[in-house]
Amino acid sequence: QVQLEESGGGLLQAGDSLRLSCSASGRTFSGLVMGWFRRAPGKEREFVGSYRWSDDGTLYSESLKERVTIARDNAKTMTYLTMRSLKPEDSGVYYCAAGRSLAYAEMWYQYWGQGTQVTVSS
Repeated sequence: QVQLEESGGGLLQAGDSLRLSCSASGRTFSGLVMGWFRRAPGKEREFVGSYRWSDDGTLYSESLKERVTIARDNAKTMTYLTMRSLKPEDSGVYYCAAGRSLAYAEMWYQYWGQGTQVTVSS
């Protein structure tokens, strides 16, 4: 089992940068992939990006890759999502997820956090 908890959401303004944290516990991380997803109001949850602990591999949404970076903190077993140049359409609930494959689809992620709300005002 892997337990995930997101933090760092809140109210931001257009043009700001966002940094979300995902703390993970419960098992070794050497084979894990940590993903980030988001759900905007009235829309389906969408892939933002993912990070593979074993080799620092990353995969990003094509539409977001210019503004998003995912990194880790070895000592704290945390992963971080940074999103730059925020827009109001970036508002939504952001989820951290864990799985074994660097993949776009939700089906590849077995563990999920509760999500953290991000609101971007214009």
